[in-house]
Amino acid sequence: MVLAACSGGTTGGGGAPLAVGNVAASATTSASAPSSTTAPSSSETPTPSSSSSKPAPTTSKTTTSKPKPPPQADPGVPCAATVKACVDLSAHKAWLLEDGKVSYGPVAMLPGRTGYETSVGTFKIYSKEKMHLSKEFDNAPMPNSLFFYNGEAFHTGSLSVYSHGCIHLSAASSQKFYNTLSVGDKVQIVP
Repeated sequence: MVLAACSGGTTGGGGAPLAVGNVAASATTSASAPSSTTAPSSSETPTPSSSSSKPAPTTSKTTTSKPKPPPQADPGVPCAATVKACVDLSAHKAWLLEDGKVSYGPVAMLPGRTGYETSVGTFKIYSKEKMHLSKEFDNAPMPNSLFFYNGEAFHTGSLSVYSHGCIHLSAASSQKFYNTLSVGDKVQIVP
């Protein structure tokens, strides 16, 4: 059975699918000034034979924690380290990422055909459907659908027949993507 239909998905809550621009993360830190103490004068230094009720002088050390560095992308993955899924359209490869590191892939994929090119950019998953039926293409089944932009989705599909804009994955790969990705996760599609 060849799956080549790509359409549909709900926007969840009546909103439109979300495209995400290039977002640069910035961290702001503030450190408090270290407290200073003065050394006691020689007249305040207790002698071993005296029993003084004064506490011994103490020093305090202020520590500041360093901000966590932003994740770095794995070499060979052409997407930002902040996304959960990466697709390289020209190489026909896809990956799942966790903190910029590959957690799954690369796996084979097939994008949209001429006239139905897969959109390029950074998007958010806006809908998940275990078994979507494409109304636009005679209720063609689209198992493990993860919609990211205007009816375009990751789903189980042919790896020999180009789609109508979706990202076709093998059954095993689409299952892994479906189980790993959640609504709101960022995905990046590069040319």
